[in-house]
Amino acid sequence: MIKNIIFDFGDIFINLDKQAPLLEMSKFGLTKMTPELDTIFKDYEMGLMESDVFIDALQSIFNGATKEQIKIAWNSIILDFPEERLKFIEQLKSEKKYRLFLLSNTNNLHIEQVKVSMGLERFTRFQNCFEKFYLSQQIKMRKPNTNIYEFVLHENRLLPNETVFIDDTKENTDSASKLGIQCWNLQVGKEDVLETLNHL
Repeated sequence: MIKNIIFDFGDIFINLDKQAPLLEMSKFGLTKMTPELDTIFKDYEMGLMESDVFIDALQSIFNGATKEQIKIAWNSIILDFPEERLKFIEQLKSEKKYRLFLLSNTNNLHIEQVKVSMGLERFTRFQNCFEKFYLSQQIKMRKPNTNIYEFVLHENRLLPNETVFIDDTKENTDSASKLGIQCWNLQVGKEDVLETLNHL
């Protein structure tokens, strides 16, 4: 019996354009993802560097770009948050049938942009729907590393077989499923979080 639902954030609730930052950075000379950039991005997601250090690191690679241009390019991933998804999660919370958690790989710049994009009032409403709101940069862990799921299960005394995890990235759901967590790898553009109850 499912008692707990762990939701991803990006492309589950808020729409993303995952190619946009790379396209924007191509204007500064990015031609392909490099191991150096991959490390910088992951370290930033795990809160291992501050935003100004992150921007400085990118500026040292793309020295023709201003800090503001880098910030705009980085945040170009953030799109809209459909109102029906906010109403859905508020309704689910009001029914008190499931314990609700959010678990997101993100970073400070993106969260600040989300607050601007959504509006602080809507963001606060969204955050208040969850018992815990886990952001990778705050807990110093990121998906798909199994330690992040073990942390959430342990901290909240959740049983894997009573827990559903919803994420749009197969690597993340594959990792969680190895711990016995029930998973729904949501197909962006074909499925919507509004269909959650059909997957429990």
